[in-house]
Amino acid sequence: MVYQETIKTTSAQQMINITEYVQKAVTDSGVVDGFVIVSVPHTTAGITVNENTDPNVGRDIIRRLEKIFPVNDPLDGHSEGNSAAHCKSSFMGVSHTYIVEDGRIVLGTWQGIFFCEFDGPRVRKLNIGVFSDR
Repeated sequence: MVYQETIKTTSAQQMINITEYVQKAVTDSGVVDGFVIVSVPHTTAGITVNENTDPNVGRDIIRRLEKIFPVNDPLDGHSEGNSAAHCKSSFMGVSHTYIVEDGRIVLGTWQGIFFCEFDGPRVRKLNIGVFSDR
């Protein structure tokens, strides 16, 4: 079963904790044991797992990605001017798979699933596929 959520971002670059969206899809699906795939159908956004307690972690990740892939690099040839966002999306990845056990996503104590915006603000789609291992 595939669920789709809409994410409205508010900044040019931001990380939004989407763990509860993913868990809700798992719960609504009724899958007890299996896996869930989270993906974004965008070339300037991504998905990652990281610490979900300290908001500075997300800001630090964005800051460090900006050092690697700076916005408005004069060497970029992409006519839309968002080459850095495309690079960040490729670097982070656009999908991840997680284990579902006893109806819950299996994550570490401090882990959360994050939607990464690199070319906002925008209205984005989030696809969540939940599958049983039976």
